[in-house]
Parts: sequence; structure tokens; C-alpha cells
Amino acid sequence: MLARSFRFKFALFLLLLGTALFLARDLWLSALGAALVHDDGAGNAEIAVVLAGDYAGDRLTKGAELVKQGYVPRVLVSGPPGFYGVNEADAALRFAIGKGYPAEWFIPLRHTALSTREEAAVVLDALKQRNIRSFLLVTSDYHTARARRIYRNAISQRGGGPDLRVVASGDRFFSAANWWRHREGRKTAFMEWTKTLTSVFGI
Repeated sequence: MLARSFRFKFALFLLLLGTALFLARDLWLSALGAALVHDDGAGNAEIAVVLAGDYAGDRLTKGAELVKQGYVPRVLVSGPPGFYGVNEADAALRFAIGKGYPAEWFIPLRHTALSTREEAAVVLDALKQRNIRSFLLVTSDYHTARARRIYRNAISQRGGGPDLRVVASGDRFFSAANWWRHREGRKTAFMEWTKTLTSVFGI
């Protein structure tokens, strides 16, 4: 009798919990999206660094606008091997020039890194070679919090480095406020949370 009563109460608890989560889904789902985002906003620095991985050009456009608005003089464009033998940095520069931005604003950084952590090592080496003391890290909003942690850790492990300010660019598929309403938004959030959680274990 006691076991049956316990099972009933437990089932009722699960039902109420499920109902509460469903009714409050907009709140906790938007909180999950917001947790992926860290945006310090634009500020003056010696250079902007646009991270690879955005094939729509939103990150690059954001970097170019930072030059146009006077926050930085130039943009370092990170690029691993891309499609059909074209490095992503080279494709990005052609995109920017096609949009009317001057070619001299951009510095291509070609490399073979395949993760944000590997990319951070390449970028920080390039900044050190150029004696850069401050930079704006430009990446998609959903990628900002993880990228910030990775770069801060990399700088700390090196015993110091340039001042870092993270600037978020928009993304056509992701919005912290409603990412779960669209298939591509759900895919983006799932992949970023997967990478965020696995990075805790160094994966």
C-alpha cells in the first residue's frame, strides 16, 4: 500500500514538474541561449580578430564595421583550409571586398587549426609577432562565451598576453530569445552546448 502511494505521488510530482517546465519553456530555453553569449561590446583596440567558421560573412562584416567606426585600424582574418582548395581567409577577403570594404583593412591569417582551441594558439602567436597589446575578438554571438573562456585560458597559460575584448556578431539562425523555434537554431544551440560541455573535459 505504501509502495503504491509512493509511486502515485512520484508520478504526480513528475507530471507537475513536466507541466511547469512546459509552461515556463520560453524562460528556461532563452536562459540556455543567453548562457552561450558574452558580448563586451565594441571598444578601441589595436586590431580586431575575426574567427573562422562563419560562412555567411556576419563575423567578417562585423569586423569591417569596427574599422569603419574607428574602433580598430585593421582586421586579422582567421582562416583554415576551406572548400575546394580555397582557404577560408582568402574567401572571406573576396567577400569583404565585394561588399565594398577596402582590401587594406584586412590581414589574412592562414592556418590548419581545426578547433577554437587550436585556432587560439595560432592567433595569439600572430598577435605576439605583431606586438599587439589589445584586440577585439569577433565571433558569432552563440560562440562568444566559449571562445572567451578558451582565449582567456590560453593567455593565462602563456603567463599573460594582450588585453581581450569580445564582440558578438549576429547569426541568421541563432537568437538567444527564440533559437528553439527554428530547426537551424536548435542545431546551432545543440552543437555549441555539446562543444561547451565536452571542452570541460579537454575534448
